[in-house]
Amino acid sequence: MNNLPEPVRVVQLPDGTPAYSDRLPASYQPADAVPQVIHVHQAPPDRTVQRLALGSGVGAGAVAAGVYFGPLLVGVLTAIAANLALLALVASVCAWGVVTVVKSVSDTKTARKRR
Repeated sequence: MNNLPEPVRVVQLPDGTPAYSDRLPASYQPADAVPQVIHVHQAPPDRTVQRLALGSGVGAGAVAAGVYFGPLLVGVLTAIAANLALLALVASVCAWGVVTVVKSVSDTKTARKRR
């Protein structure tokens, strides 16, 4: 009933450089190990975010807030972008309308002067 992961060890690669046992290069095979095939559905989950957040002294509340407010922030920014796109469309239609009216009026004035 022990759910803790194995402790990370430091091993020495064949070229003499040290490396953590959970971050070994794919080409490294220990001398006493049998090659192991790990299927994708059997691979352990990636815990990078949890290690970064909890390892830097940030508590579980901050991790939960990031999980909650992250998608919320994306939704808010998407709504703002949609509003700005609609505003730009309305502004361009209004500008087109003003330009069309001004051209029409100036063409009418020019036609009247020629009479």
